[in-house]
Amino acid sequence: MHFLQIPGPTNVPERVLRAMDRPVVDHRGDRLPAVVHEIRRRLRGVFGTAAAEVLLWSGSAAWESALVNTLRAGDRVLSFNNGLFAEKFVEVARRFGVVVDEVQKRWGDAVLASDVDAALRADHRALLIVHNETSTGVTTDLAGVRAAIDAGGHDPLLLVDAVSSLGSLPFRFDEWRVDVALTGSQKGLMMPPGLAILCVSERALRAATAVDTPRYFHDWGPVVAALAQGYSPATPPTLEFYGLREALRMLDEEGLDAVYARHARLGEGVRRAVAAWDRQLLCHDLERCSNSLTAVWLDDLDANQLLRITASRLELDLGGGLGRLNGRVFRMGHLGALNELEVLAMLGGVEMGLALAGAPVDLGRGVAAAQAHFVQSPA
Repeated sequence: MHFLQIPGPTNVPERVLRAMDRPVVDHRGDRLPAVVHEIRRRLRGVFGTAAAEVLLWSGSAAWESALVNTLRAGDRVLSFNNGLFAEKFVEVARRFGVVVDEVQKRWGDAVLASDVDAALRADHRALLIVHNETSTGVTTDLAGVRAAIDAGGHDPLLLVDAVSSLGSLPFRFDEWRVDVALTGSQKGLMMPPGLAILCVSERALRAATAVDTPRYFHDWGPVVAALAQGYSPATPPTLEFYGLREALRMLDEEGLDAVYARHARLGEGVRRAVAAWDRQLLCHDLERCSNSLTAVWLDDLDANQLLRITASRLELDLGGGLGRLNGRVFRMGHLGALNELEVLAMLGGVEMGLALAGAPVDLGRGVAAAQAHFVQSPA
């Protein structure tokens, strides 16, 4: 069996698998509403909101759903291209005729408050932000983004991709006055792929009643009405609902602050290992390094060769470079259900892979650096 350490999908805990291991339930029967209501209540806690609507979709529908319900063709929005997923968020918006002012950033940089202050204009209907850029391992300070919006005196809708941050990094929907936050089930929520999840503000719900962008499956109205009763307008992935309920119970049992602290501890251990290897992080500002994944720049060998070696010789799956980073970067996922020992095993595998690829590496040096950090910063 392969050792999965990509930035998502993540490993699914045994408890979650067992929760899904049941006969398929009637999606119109009387057992599902209690599951749906508990999921939405617990997800509000993870999103950091008291009363925003939490919507559940099947498939990778989150980007499109967020855009077609809040924007119409011709609306102007602001976005910052600092990674592949920020780029794709814009691509979806343009497919629907949205005019995007796209500020190019170096891949490996976060979006700064000063960037927002310099580029945001009164005619921007929305600001599109990726909280944690999965392609680069960089986290943007959303509190700073919100402060810059407020200081500028404008009030665009704030649409946030939280796919690789929710459940791993602190997220404060209400405090940051986010209008739509979107995520998937397969990363910090410790689930298989398949569910798209949105948290939607009252302002965004009002916007959805005013825009005339064509939509059917992605229309929020029927979903909000059905979920209030514990159901879905279409046939939902019912067994994944049982798994998601169990995953959210696990997050609550550990406590979100402890979950975030665990990810911070593991992320710092990985970064110390990279430093011990004399390797360069793709993230250019250590303060903005992601605690859910780490991207490492390679200038002396083909990153894809390293991935082939770790997969075939060591049964260790790592993430590759995406888009313009293909062959130059490898990514280590350290999010979801994992602990120090699993991170140490991953780092040991990477060291072996580097050695097998002919790269200079002192075996055990990175592992020892991470071990020292874990010993000095126990849970």
